[in-house]
Amino acid sequence: HGPVKAGYTLPAPKGGPAGTAPVVEAFNFAKVSEHFGKVTADAGKEIFTSRCFQCHTSDKGGAIKQGPNLHGVVGRDIGKGGGFTRFSKALADKGGKWDMASLANYLYDPKGFIPGNQMSFPGLKDEQELAALLTYMNSLADSPAPLPK
Repeated sequence: HGPVKAGYTLPAPKGGPAGTAPVVEAFNFAKVSEHFGKVTADAGKEIFTSRCFQCHTSDKGGAIKQGPNLHGVVGRDIGKGGGFTRFSKALADKGGKWDMASLANYLYDPKGFIPGNQMSFPGLKDEQELAALLTYMNSLADSPAPLPK
């Protein structure tokens, strides 16, 4: 697909009128949580190293890169902490805490979960990989929270 040219109407996607975007399955945390206990923090660390480490560190007291240090992120206020001071207004205004469900939603579709945030990561759509990454991120604490069942 390329950009839609002016004056062109998209063909009707399955189940919708012409000109509408295709229906994308909504995020479902239950599908991710089915994988907890079947994936390892080590598998999640590999995903973190390949997809997140460019912009984030994960060791306690680690450096600030383009984004915050993620040690202790589970339970942290959204849009605060990690030694980071350049959170986008959208992230800072979101409110709430980073629990496993909010992290999963954000990492699945950052721009969809918090429109206007500045993270360039496109999202992690594979539920098993997402569960592994969350398992690793949860382990980044002095006292990790129990994983959801």
